[in-house]
Amino acid sequence: MNKEWVKVLIAAFFEVFWVIGLKHAYDGWTWLGTALSIGISFYLLIMAGEKLPVGTVYAVFVGMGTAGTVLSEMILFGEPFNFMKVLLILLLLVGVIGLKMVTKDEKAKTEGVES
Repeated sequence: MNKEWVKVLIAAFFEVFWVIGLKHAYDGWTWLGTALSIGISFYLLIMAGEKLPVGTVYAVFVGMGTAGTVLSEMILFGEPFNFMKVLLILLLLVGVIGLKMVTKDEKAKTEGVES
């Protein structure tokens, strides 16, 4: 995995924080943390999108963020466990991993042409 995909994963990690923050922030510090998470998340997403296909980057970002948010709500905030919901999240993650696996970054494309 190259550093651009690591940026996407870190961006998705921060997406979970800002999405939860939008629902659960209650004072200036929690809103500040939410705002910082939004900034970090989108900065990394934009940086990764400069080198990787934007559609795939966004799909992976949203898929990972969605899975992380739903699981966090269940684990941290007492949302009831739903087997079907977890199964669908796993299906979503399989699709995200598949997209990542079939997508080549611009550097790999360039290196393949020059070889």
